[in-house]
Amino acid sequence: MGTGRWDSGAWSSYSTAHVAGKSSAAVFSSKKMKDEFDPAKINVRESRDSADNPNSTPIIVGVDVTGSMGIIADNLIRDGLNTLATEIYARKPVSDPHVMALAIGDAYVDQAPLQATQFEADIRIAKQLQELWLEKGGGPNDGESYNLAHLFAAEKTVSDAWEKRGKKGYLFTIGDEPVLEQVTSDQASKFLGLQTPTLTTEECIRMASAKYEVFHVVINEKRRGFGIDPIVQWKSLLPQRVIVLNDHTKLAETIVSAIQVAEGAKKADVASSWSGGTSMVVAGAIQDLVEVGASTGVRRLA
Repeated sequence: MGTGRWDSGAWSSYSTAHVAGKSSAAVFSSKKMKDEFDPAKINVRESRDSADNPNSTPIIVGVDVTGSMGIIADNLIRDGLNTLATEIYARKPVSDPHVMALAIGDAYVDQAPLQATQFEADIRIAKQLQELWLEKGGGPNDGESYNLAHLFAAEKTVSDAWEKRGKKGYLFTIGDEPVLEQVTSDQASKFLGLQTPTLTTEECIRMASAKYEVFHVVINEKRRGFGIDPIVQWKSLLPQRVIVLNDHTKLAETIVSAIQVAEGAKKADVASSWSGGTSMVVAGAIQDLVEVGASTGVRRLA
């Protein structure tokens, strides 16, 4: 999948018709997971080159939809997707973006702890994002199943970027909680349709990192206390790949900025390229990323 190109005019028309002036509940009206987004029923998600996108780059944006974290999907459907696409086209850190959205929950308590759209390059990604079910579940277990996103990316996505050019895509998971320690074999079978042994989160990240540059964004605005500090935990799992974001409305700008840094741009230059308060938010969010070419280098996880 991934034909077509993002068009701001199409986005404006879509937003006016389906999003503007509506509550989040009205925008995201699904009451259960749709079969087409059920990872257990998906054979593979493809990011393939086309005449429209001859050098496609897969970008996976996995958002926590438990509890109050529905604000992330809501921001993406109102502003974020358009900002993400138009800024990648304008700044060109990578070519021909193909975007997939994942909705992430808790495999121990939720009915749909992972949902996956297609990779899309045009307004179809907005339509699919809007059809995801914001389950708003989660449990009292101090964590969510972000690791399902890593395992899905590793085992159920393919891309011409990797297969033809040896170029990794990008995978961002986003939320305010720690990650649970493992994906059990039963969870992998039930929710992903995969027959695997129980895998630790470290193993899932390592598997995803074979084909993707993996990052995690900690939404830090209203982060409550946990038995495990999510920032400390994520930094141990993804050294130099953790983004602490203090304003969720700047998520798209932060993702674009992280890709720019990973592709060789200087953090100071990237932050200053944004106007007003966005510059300060981005500067703080990407401060722990290491620039390519620095003496320590961006840590490659594969």
